[in-house]
Order: sequence, then structure tokens, then C-alpha cells
Amino acid sequence: MDKNEMGSHEINIKDRGLLRLTGVNKIESFDDEEFLMETVMGFLVVKGENLEIVKLDTKDGIVSIKGSIISLSYIDEIKKHNKENNMFGKLFR
Repeated sequence: MDKNEMGSHEINIKDRGLLRLTGVNKIESFDDEEFLMETVMGFLVVKGENLEIVKLDTKDGIVSIKGSIISLSYIDEIKKHNKENNMFGKLFR
């Protein structure tokens, strides 16, 4: 499947306080410090502080998040992400 068949994915950040994403298929998990989303380009992790959903349009795949944005990163698999979190959690207990 090429990119045109999967749909468009776009990220817009305004002043590190407002994040707008398109091409979001599903929000896997979220809290006030981390969002894990499945996008048309792979899984995306957004980390920050005081994060909250401002807009969620599941039909068009648009998500807006406000808060203090610290980082965005794509991961290959959710399992890899969960394994890394568990490993760090065990180290710092």
C-alpha cells in the first residue's frame, strides 16, 4: 500500500502548546503526560505535561492536543514501546 492509499498525515505545532494531527486512525492510550496514537504513518508517541484533548474527529482522523509539548516520536510497534516502558519502570522502582 503506498502513501496515497493510506491517507494523509500532517503535524502542526503552535508555540509548543497546541498540537494538531491528521491521519490518526486510533488513540491507543493517553494521560496528561503521554499520548499513543496509531496514524496512517505508524504509531506516534506524544510526550508532554498537562496534555489534554481539545478536538477529536474520528471520522476525518483529526486530533488536537493542548499542553506543554516535549517530544514526538514514531515507534515500530506498540509491543516495543510497552517493553521499553516496563524495563524503565523496573529500573526506577
